[in-house]
Amino acid sequence: MVRPDTPDPHPGPADIAAARERIRGIARVTPLLESPLLAAEWGSPVFLKAECSQETGSFKVRGAANALLSLPVERRVAGVVAVSSGNHGRAVAHVARTLGVPATICLSARVPRFKVAAIEALGARIVVAGPDQEDADAMARQIVREEGSTFVHPFDDPAVIAGQGTIGLEVLEERPDTTTLIVPLSGGGLIVGIAAAAKAINPAIRVVGVSQDRGPAMYQSMRAGRIVPVVEEDTLADALAGGLGSENHHTLEMCRRLVDETVLVSEEEIADAISWLHRAHSLRVEGGGAVGVAAIRSGGITSTGPAVVVVSGGNIGEGEWAAIAGSSSEGVGGPA
Repeated sequence: MVRPDTPDPHPGPADIAAARERIRGIARVTPLLESPLLAAEWGSPVFLKAECSQETGSFKVRGAANALLSLPVERRVAGVVAVSSGNHGRAVAHVARTLGVPATICLSARVPRFKVAAIEALGARIVVAGPDQEDADAMARQIVREEGSTFVHPFDDPAVIAGQGTIGLEVLEERPDTTTLIVPLSGGGLIVGIAAAAKAINPAIRVVGVSQDRGPAMYQSMRAGRIVPVVEEDTLADALAGGLGSENHHTLEMCRRLVDETVLVSEEEIADAISWLHRAHSLRVEGGGAVGVAAIRSGGITSTGPAVVVVSGGNIGEGEWAAIAGSSSEGVGGPA
């Protein structure tokens, strides 16, 4: 517990405001799309924060940009190393190429091949290590020790959290009447950054985290009050898969303090949301980006007024996309 007279060790509003200025020109201000059809199910206005429209296909570019731009020049020269389920690695590789920084991305064998190819195309060195995220994380830290490079954590890093928090500023500036924020929940960097920004503006705002029901590490850890190891399972929400690692300095405590509710959605509900977003909004969204819409459409969250759903990413493989998005000929109001 932090005493009232000591500084908060976690990133806060000032850090997020600084991140916003720092990442201008790299991360886009993404559109907030009104969804009348989803509002009819929710009972109040609903808007979609389309992070799937970022150049790298996900919100991760915000945190990656802030983390790399926060490094002193001499540390950039030594290079950066990241561990990723795909989207963070692509974001780090993109920002590193923009800044002329050498980048190594460590991945598990579970990362979809198309995500690996996207990272390779950006010029990063790829290291595949073991079947799970923990194996890739161990390899990344070994490379840092051996090469003197800087580790860019996918979520438990103050600069990464602050970068993701810029989404919260954009949402509340455009829709100050928002009462509920619905955000994908994995390692927690996205949701705690958004919550820190939003609750500084409106302390009463409700923040709901949504995870897949297969290996939801943060969901389980929040309930236990400690890091809970999970067995990784194949899931449509592959961007949300993986554990919290052996230690956590920021996101678990911040989630327990700032996140008001957590909800799980099934694979069937995720697939329905992917298909529905395509039919209703012509959006190409990956499973991890669709979980918020899945929670509304499945009735997992009760409406308390205008809501914003963060559609966090759109990096989905061609085969999976064709199978899901083309699987239903029903109208947008019907089930997938």
